[in-house]
Amino acid sequence: MFVAGQYPPRVYVGYTIYKGKAALAVEPRPPEFSPLESGAFKLSKEGFILLQFAPAAGVRQYDWSRKQEALSALGLEILVNFFMILIKEEGVQNKLVNVDENIYIPITKAEFAVLVSSFNFILPCLLGWHTFANSTRPEDASRLNNANSTVDYEWNR
Repeated sequence: MFVAGQYPPRVYVGYTIYKGKAALAVEPRPPEFSPLESGAFKLSKEGFILLQFAPAAGVRQYDWSRKQEALSALGLEILVNFFMILIKEEGVQNKLVNVDENIYIPITKAEFAVLVSSFNFILPCLLGWHTFANSTRPEDASRLNNANSTVDYEWNR
């Protein structure tokens, strides 16, 4: 049960698509906030969506130890900065292991529609916008709107 005037805690739930040859797990990760001296909060880390692809190990069994992971566009900035630092370092030779293990997951139009709809809904939450929307109270907005009710508007004449 929730107290009047308080909002329930936000829950981030994943979604998994299981197919014959592989599985796709979609997990949203919430943003992180740090408190300021004024009592307000500042966004310290944006949220992101983690995509995990796991190959099939048998009938209705998936090998999550061999999973491949990808981040949504919100988390790619960290990866790009990391690789740019590696590229800028001169004289360092890195040996890359070429592993050609691609995981293909054929999803239906309905599953794709669910993913697109979920991403569109969760995007403001990943940016932290829901905290601002939840922090404003309707009584504050009406008080601000009625602050100067004696104003004679032109359309009232």
